[in-house]
Amino acid sequence: MLHASPNRSAPELFDAAEAALVSDTMVALSTHQPADAALLSSQIQQLQVLNQTVFDSPSLSAPQTLGGVTRSPQGLVMHLTRTDGLTGDLDLPIKATLQRTFLLAKIQLLRGFVIAAEALCRDHDEFAPLAEGLREELAQSIYTQMAEDLLLALLRKPKVPIPTKRRAARQLIQIWDNATVEIDDFCPLLESAWHARNRVNPGLGCLLGTTEYFRLVAEDCSDDFLDFFARDGVSEEENQAFAEFLFGLTWDELENLRAEMKLQGIEAADAQWAAKVLGRVIEHDCDDRHTIDPIALYRSYTRRQIAADYRILAGTKGPRRTAEAYLMIYLLNNESDLATIVS
Repeated sequence: MLHASPNRSAPELFDAAEAALVSDTMVALSTHQPADAALLSSQIQQLQVLNQTVFDSPSLSAPQTLGGVTRSPQGLVMHLTRTDGLTGDLDLPIKATLQRTFLLAKIQLLRGFVIAAEALCRDHDEFAPLAEGLREELAQSIYTQMAEDLLLALLRKPKVPIPTKRRAARQLIQIWDNATVEIDDFCPLLESAWHARNRVNPGLGCLLGTTEYFRLVAEDCSDDFLDFFARDGVSEEENQAFAEFLFGLTWDELENLRAEMKLQGIEAADAQWAAKVLGRVIEHDCDDRHTIDPIALYRSYTRRQIAADYRILAGTKGPRRTAEAYLMIYLLNNESDLATIVS
């Protein structure tokens, strides 16, 4: 791991695919929407400053001394394994908060590019591939944010074994030390699962999940991800969490729908009926044109994570982890079996 130095330049903001899309979009906007081009150019410059700030911060993989006390990388790992999550980001080192700020800022920048590109497409159909490509890159950055949130969630779970928490902490330190790292660099298996799930709108139906499962297969969801939840010995809570993942609903919501279907004598549910029963809008991860909405997937993950945390505190029935968390624990404990966690 290279240590940051004020005398060296930070890595590029964008990977090759992102850079090509951003460049082509800026050229198009400069011609057709110059005000949008100027605003986005200013935001790129601000993100470059933040990127350099993250890069110039001392590496978390090197010892640091403050107040006569030296904190080693091993000490940071131990600190992270003891966190209960109640202090949020206040418990994290400065470089971690800078990296998390950078990632959020990059997500907002890419959202701005998507908005500008889609506005451009209203009068110029030839730019539709730019908007689609930018939305895909936005999704990848959001998946990266989700993976980081997932690792942090594992640290605060009381029944996750300490060795697993140490591996999660070390993975987070590697992410925080490189602001431009993305999910395909450290966990492509989860990226594949989220990429496929973001293209499936659950039909609900009998709430068995068969249709949703085969839609994931059709969208090239990783066989390893699907096989993990179909293996011999899969636990009841893992099955419950996988059902949450398939439908984008919490286990409690699924149980409410099943009870109401039985009460009303309904054999197949749809999103409109489910929304009335649950008292909230059932969000769609993509539209009829197959345009994905990664924000909807992020909201689904966050809702499922909050529900899992609540069950731990309240001692109620249902999965104590998200489907992604069960898989991540397996990956962290079996790094030699699935080459998904970078060294």
